[in-house]
Amino acid sequence: MANQSINIIEKVLEQSAKLLEEKVDAQLSKLNELDEDDLERLKERRLEALKKAQKQKQEWLSKGHGEYGEIPSEKDFFGEVKDSKNVVCHFYRSSTFRCKILDKHLAILAKKHLETKFIKLNVEKAPFLSERLRIKVIPTLALIVDGKTKDYVAGFTELGNTDDFTTEMLEWRLGRSDVINYSGDLMEPPTVTQRSGTQFTKVDKKIIRGRGYDSDSEDD
Repeated sequence: MANQSINIIEKVLEQSAKLLEEKVDAQLSKLNELDEDDLERLKERRLEALKKAQKQKQEWLSKGHGEYGEIPSEKDFFGEVKDSKNVVCHFYRSSTFRCKILDKHLAILAKKHLETKFIKLNVEKAPFLSERLRIKVIPTLALIVDGKTKDYVAGFTELGNTDDFTTEMLEWRLGRSDVINYSGDLMEPPTVTQRSGTQFTKVDKKIIRGRGYDSDSEDD
């Protein structure tokens, strides 16, 4: 029985290797059919694409992409959103420890996804904006595309309902809203390992300048 299984595996590997070899041969054959003018045009297109990508990267960096930074007030929010096509804004509160968990992951993703600007804003400094965007839970991520709030990630419920969610899990969730360029499978989230005993509970509403906020943190 074991020998039969080994033989099946060997045949599958042999077939896969053959298909790959045929694919490579077809690509080489296609290249061999190109004349010098065709090859030169391919090089030019490749060089042009590289220049365009580099120019786009420099433009993003000049707008503050690549770093996860805090904006000082809600007035600055509108300029940030207007200046960049894709924006992830973390509405946080200093006393909410789950905001610090999000900070760690967002700092990583900001460096990875230059196409998106990652910022944070203290809700205590943004009463009007928090009201306008209906921020009810802290932390909340507002996902903005083309100047419009497309989606929200409120708390950690959609991230596996655990404090120990991975950066990959958050990346997948942002990809689902098209606020970043996600290269994985949007239909299947990354595997999440939850620690036993991790629980989410609601605490009493905190009052910020006369507004009530639900907190996703257990020890504000």
